[in-house]
Amino acid sequence: MREKDMVNDVLSMLKSSITTYANVIAEAENPQFRQMVQQLRNNCETFQYDLFNVAKQKGYYQPAKHANPADIQEIRSQFMMS
Repeated sequence: MREKDMVNDVLSMLKSSITTYANVIAEAENPQFRQMVQQLRNNCETFQYDLFNVAKQKGYYQPAKHANPADIQEIRSQFMMS
């Protein structure tokens, strides 16, 4: 397996883990448990972002182009109307 594939697999797993942590946090009643899972999620997000930057530097990942500010404002307005 190539390094690029391994990095992309790990990034995919991290995204899934972050989603799972968010779901657990949303349903957690115990404040200590919730705080612990939030810290796990924060650590996972930090690692994901660090790995994303490595992937981007190595050319393994091409982020989308920056959005036009007018397009962002239009979408924001649509959400505010909902």
